[in-house]
This record gives sequence, C-alpha cells and structure tokens, in this order.
Amino acid sequence: MPRIAIEQPSETDIDAIHAVLRETYWSPGIPREVVARACANSMCAVARDESGKLIGFARLVTDKATFAWLCDVIVLPGKQGKGLGRALVQTFQRHPELQGLRRWLLGTKDAHGVYAPLGFTPLDAPERFMQIRNPAPYGTKTS
Repeated sequence: MPRIAIEQPSETDIDAIHAVLRETYWSPGIPREVVARACANSMCAVARDESGKLIGFARLVTDKATFAWLCDVIVLPGKQGKGLGRALVQTFQRHPELQGLRRWLLGTKDAHGVYAPLGFTPLDAPERFMQIRNPAPYGTKTS
C-alpha cells in the first residue's frame, strides 16, 4: 500500500521528479535546478511504495489562506491507473492548513477525468482570467 505524505522531496526524489517532468507536455526540457527551486517554494505531496521509493508527486503553490494552484501531478510509469494521482490531490484537499480556501486552480490538457471527481470544474468566467505566458521557458515550446 503506498504511503502519501506532505513533505519536501529528497535530492534523489528531485532526480526522479525531474526525469518525468522534463518529458511532460507542460514542462519539456525543464532544468533540474528549476524543479528543485519550485519544490522548495511549494507544498509537496510525495507517494512512496513499501520500500520508500518515490512513485508519485504533486505540488501546490498556495498562500494557505485564499488560493491554491495545483501543478506537476505525476505518477511514475508502472504505477499509473490505480488512483494514486487522485490520492495525492486528496491529501492536499484534506490538509488542515488548506481548509476554507476561496479558489483552487489547475491546468490540464488531458486529465479532466482525474480531477472532475475531486470537485474541479471548468472556469465559471474564463474571460476574467489573464496570463503572461512564456511558451518556451526551457528552450522547448510547451503546450
């Protein structure tokens, strides 16, 4: 049975997280040092197998008062399709410091079915949201 905890990933964990993230559609080519800095400045949920090896990860950018941005939810190859991604998100949703937030956001191209059962819906008023976007922050265009 996997163990999920809110904790900062180890250096070995960062290596595994980086290996997956640099191949994703949302952060192709991301440098390891950017992954490490993002983790250090975020709330992280880490899933481990019985031996303590990292098998899943999620990151939350939050002020713990009004807002949370869910990002970088990953489940390592061979561990997917077993509800681990949802369990990582639920770990954040149940955390006592995150109760009563006004808004949770995330961006996904293809995992709406993972997040909808957890309460995520399309934006009520997308015209209210704006962005500054760098489409190739690591040298490769993101989707």
